[in-house]
Amino acid sequence: ERVLELARRLSRGEALGTEEEEEEGCQKHREPLEVFCKEDGALLCAICRESRAHRAHTVLTLPEAAREFEGQIQAGLQTLKDDRDKLLELREAEMRRNW
Repeated sequence: ERVLELARRLSRGEALGTEEEEEEGCQKHREPLEVFCKEDGALLCAICRESRAHRAHTVLTLPEAAREFEGQIQAGLQTLKDDRDKLLELREAEMRRNW
């Protein structure tokens, strides 16, 4: 949800790092969230990033993560739109057949 919201905000041209995000920061260290851990699917502060738990993991900057997930979301959305169009065509054909 957090990455999706970041993607939406980036697509609208909004800046990241607002006061609201800083208040929400890392629950453990009270630091701003700076990177996204791909393995754990979590936002990390600089301290968490250097911890043993995440040190060997692949991390992305927030804009990179937002772009990556936005691409995945757009692909899924296109699939859903295509499925919807097919269903609407089938419904219309059935209505014509019944008519």
